Amino acid sequence: PWSRINSLSFCSSRDYSAPVSFVSAGLRKAAAEELSDEDSDDDEKPVKQEEIPKEFVPKKLKTGGNFKPSQKGFVGGSKSFVDFGSWERHTKGIGQKLLQKMGYVPGRGLGKNAQGIINPIEAKQRKGKGAVGAYGSERTPQSLQDFPVVDSEEEAEEEFQKELSQWRKDPNGGKKKPKYSYKTVEELKAKGRINKQLAAPQKELSQVKVIDMTGREQKVYYSYSQISHKHNIPDDSPQQPLGKDSKPQGFALPELEHNLQLLIDITEQEIIQSDRQLQYERDMVVNLSHEIQKMAEVLSHKEKAISNLSKVLDMVEECERRMQPGCEDPLTLDECAKIFETLQDKYYEEYRMSDRVDLAVAIVYPLMKEYFKNWDPLKDCTYGTEIIAKWKSLLENNQLLSHSGQDLSTDAFHRLMWEIWMPYVRNIVARWQPRNCGSMVDFLDSWVNVVPVWILDNILDQLIFPKLQKEVENWNPLTDTVPIHSWIHPWLPLMQARLEPLYSPIRNKLANALQKWHPSDSSAKLILQPWKDVFTPGSWEAFMVKNIVPKLGMCLNELIINPHQQHMDAFYWVIDWEGMISVSSLAGLLEKHFFPKWLQVLCSWLSNSPNYEEITKWYLGWKSMFSDQVLAHPSIKDKFNEALDIMNRAVSSSVGGYMQPGARENIAYLTHTERRKDFQYEAMQERREAENMAQRGIGAAAGSVPMNFKDLIQTKAEEHNIVFMPIIGKRHEGKHLYTFGRIVIYIDRGVVFVQGEKTWVPTSLQSLIDMAK
Repeated sequence: PWSRINSLSFCSSRDYSAPVSFVSAGLRKAAAEELSDEDSDDDEKPVKQEEIPKEFVPKKLKTGGNFKPSQKGFVGGSKSFVDFGSWERHTKGIGQKLLQKMGYVPGRGLGKNAQGIINPIEAKQRKGKGAVGAYGSERTPQSLQDFPVVDSEEEAEEEFQKELSQWRKDPNGGKKKPKYSYKTVEELKAKGRINKQLAAPQKELSQVKVIDMTGREQKVYYSYSQISHKHNIPDDSPQQPLGKDSKPQGFALPELEHNLQLLIDITEQEIIQSDRQLQYERDMVVNLSHEIQKMAEVLSHKEKAISNLSKVLDMVEECERRMQPGCEDPLTLDECAKIFETLQDKYYEEYRMSDRVDLAVAIVYPLMKEYFKNWDPLKDCTYGTEIIAKWKSLLENNQLLSHSGQDLSTDAFHRLMWEIWMPYVRNIVARWQPRNCGSMVDFLDSWVNVVPVWILDNILDQLIFPKLQKEVENWNPLTDTVPIHSWIHPWLPLMQARLEPLYSPIRNKLANALQKWHPSDSSAKLILQPWKDVFTPGSWEAFMVKNIVPKLGMCLNELIINPHQQHMDAFYWVIDWEGMISVSSLAGLLEKHFFPKWLQVLCSWLSNSPNYEEITKWYLGWKSMFSDQVLAHPSIKDKFNEALDIMNRAVSSSVGGYMQPGARENIAYLTHTERRKDFQYEAMQERREAENMAQRGIGAAAGSVPMNFKDLIQTKAEEHNIVFMPIIGKRHEGKHLYTFGRIVIYIDRGVVFVQGEKTWVPTSLQSLIDMAK
């Protein structure tokens, strides 16, 4: 019998037809293979425990620990806490003593709060050679007690074992009652929506090629779902003979169940599809309702536009009817303007969309020609300005147009002015005489705000300027009695820089006319004076220096200075040109042609025992002949100061001879007074310049303009790096003394006085700066 048993045990072959299941992190074996592996493991490494009877061997995978009924504890773990540390009976027990010394209490965990585990970590022996989790959960009861955490893998394992047990026979032979699950339509709809969202990734997974090499033969699957269906195949193992206590098994119809399941799935899909179609139809209804609303709005807008266009068409047809010859009620330009105003006010969109150019050409242009048929612009320059201004607001576009003819086709008003109004202007300009400029200037002034800019430029450049240029060429200043400025200057407001090419021939003609002119003839000044502000300052000064200044110099040379009988005509002729020529040019004339003779007469007079009162009056009389601007010029000022110095030397040199009583004091007083006046005038001019700078805000010094004369001196000192500071504790006639560099000064009523050798001398600010440097 032992040989037979051995032969049976060794001849038994492994069942390769059993299904193979894939699980996470390993390969799941069949139940028979697991039992055989356990037997082989027991043979190779026997365990010192009682053999487990066969009736206690589980026929399906169980979850939980690998606990055997014959064992009192877990394999590899301590059997009880009493045996913990039992090996110390063979030692001196140093470990236990150290723990107790540090506060350890037997039966409690380690740590300050005894939070450590009480029992050592227990190990659990796996049944076979499968991967982790292949035989269910591997947690021990002790770990569940110490760490009561819900394990999702255990739940998944239980669900898997539950599904797997449905295909296996009940070992007790009992018949399981079928469990039915019912789903509502709402649940099916929700499932359909979820499946719709996951359709794309499932479609990608369904196209994955899978090669199964777990069985005897290699199998190829084209989706993961086929592998999962493989586990749903009923067990093909041969039926075991019924035992005595087992009940006869009822008939099984897997094909019928499969077909029924297919019908159920198809019905579910139809319900889901119907729900999607219903939702689509509802969305379509909403979209169509919005489309209907939009189309209704568009339809009402189109109907309104059609109604407005029909009214506009009726008005245009009425205008055409009234424009027909022989009509009882002909259309006038004012009535037509009112009709266009109505179109613009009530039917603005249609009026802007319509072709106003063609409409104006057809209706307005004939009326405009009839309106201006007998018009003479020079006689009635304002005729039609109001009606044209009204048509400008009706027909003109709001965009600026250039000079190109292409723009005429897009703007009705510009085309109206160019084709109807412009021919009348051309005819009248062709017959116009340039010297009769008043009527033409008035005509263009009255139309300047109505006519388009480019049309006005065309009139001035192409019509007016050639006429003026031709007339300037024919003008002769010696024979013409009408001054040229009388018919050129009225065009300055309109033409401005356009007249620049006319100025050069006018200057040449005037220069030729002045060749034989004498300063006694005042008509030259009357002719030239209107051109002073017209010519540029450079060209005017050059004209004066070339044609007028030499004539004035010759006139001063002819002047004879005689204190007893003075003829002033030549001097008046020269000084009368003061506003026409620059101050520097006039000062140069006087310095060259007048003051040498004047100082010579003064020296000869002083050498012949003169009457100093008469000399004083003579000096003051000549000085009063000059304006303040001329006297403020440095060269003129130096000449009069030179005359004062001559008089002072004459008074001081005649020590031994006869001296008029009080002459020296009079001359000194005159000198002091005259120089004080000069310095006061200079200070006033400097203050005016400072005020002008403050008003204009020139440069960075605009915010720090001096408020008084002292501040002005301080500002000038800072500009020239000169120290300006008061002298503490020193005064002169109640006035504070200051140091300006190395010079001691004081300020009195806007005049700077400098300390001289004997007296305080007034001086100008510029002279003070020069002295300090």
